Amino acid sequence: MALVDIESEFSEAECAVRDQAHKFAEEVMRPAGTQLDKLKDPADVIAKESVLWQVFDRFRELDFDSLESPDPDTTPAQAVRLRFLVNEELGWGDSGLAISLGVSGFHRFFAKLSGRPELIERFCGPGSQDIGCWAVTEPDHGSDTLAFDQPHFSDAKLRANCIARKEGEEWVIRGQKAAWVSNGTIATVAALFCTIDPSLGFQGGGVAIVPLDLPGVSRGKPLDKIGQRALNQGEIFFDDVRIPASYMVVGQEAYGFVVEQVLAMANAAMGTIFVGVARAALEHALAYAHERVQGGAPIFRHQSVKSRLFKAFAQVEAARGLARRVASYNATHPPLVQYSIASKVFCTQAAFDVASDALQIYGGNGLSREYPIEKLLRDARASMIEDGCNDLLSLVGAEKLW
Repeated sequence: MALVDIESEFSEAECAVRDQAHKFAEEVMRPAGTQLDKLKDPADVIAKESVLWQVFDRFRELDFDSLESPDPDTTPAQAVRLRFLVNEELGWGDSGLAISLGVSGFHRFFAKLSGRPELIERFCGPGSQDIGCWAVTEPDHGSDTLAFDQPHFSDAKLRANCIARKEGEEWVIRGQKAAWVSNGTIATVAALFCTIDPSLGFQGGGVAIVPLDLPGVSRGKPLDKIGQRALNQGEIFFDDVRIPASYMVVGQEAYGFVVEQVLAMANAAMGTIFVGVARAALEHALAYAHERVQGGAPIFRHQSVKSRLFKAFAQVEAARGLARRVASYNATHPPLVQYSIASKVFCTQAAFDVASDALQIYGGNGLSREYPIEKLLRDARASMIEDGCNDLLSLVGAEKLW
């Protein structure tokens, strides 16, 4: 049983892309996500024979990775509608895979941002099979590395775990990124957020594009998690890794601004993905409530169940409205990070709450791995920590209200 999308301004072409994304999510992502979730060893998720690679291949075949670089005739408003429609469907299919597929093109954003032809040609060429990652979190630093408007961000006493120093026409990178780097152990190239001027604390950062086949790069083991198990995450180590000076695409003077803009972009995407998760949980609960009979009637006829379902329905629609509004605004105006944070925090909380209420409707069956709802609850719980934990993000967003 599917919910109705009551927005009416979408064109036939946009609806066709949405329907294609839904079919991909239903026929490819959900079965793969379920299969990968059940693997006990996270190393098996990324093994050569894993179904994960079929998901990546099909994603590229459908050309969904090109949505970040739309046709020149496509307006920003049209482009963002396609992105949030597709992201919602991908989240509906499997949130871990949706994040993995989304971040796989992260490095291309910075290559284009640099305006340097050699980087654009190297990393954005047609048919590129590179898998990217956002290498920002560190062993001693997590969401605090994103809190660009908090006092600690420019505190020189804070010591980063990954530092790059300039040597002639090269940058030399030494240190470590933490186990929470999405695509960390499968990425072929990193958008590396590192410190280039330690005297300025995190404010003295830079962003480099780093091919991960260079001498001195090594990886840790894939992280074993309760949720989003299809999303590979793991450590990256840099032992005097050398890159050309031109690969440092953001310097210290622009670093704080870039962190803000990237956070706005990433949090808005998280909002739309987890609308899909919330929608999936509600749809499962609705279907189960019609099928499950107790007291001589489908449990949908029980007032307590109907009340819980309608509350979840309202949460899903509120989250969808906020996520789309924020994404649309950011595409046609300078992004407002407080709204993106509101989208991420509200939509991930909604996904968790709806999944929790859905599990309650399933009763004891909801605790069984035979049913899909417990996986959605685990996946939604992870979202409240990743891409900045909701608690700290709320402080960053609140600062903009001063």
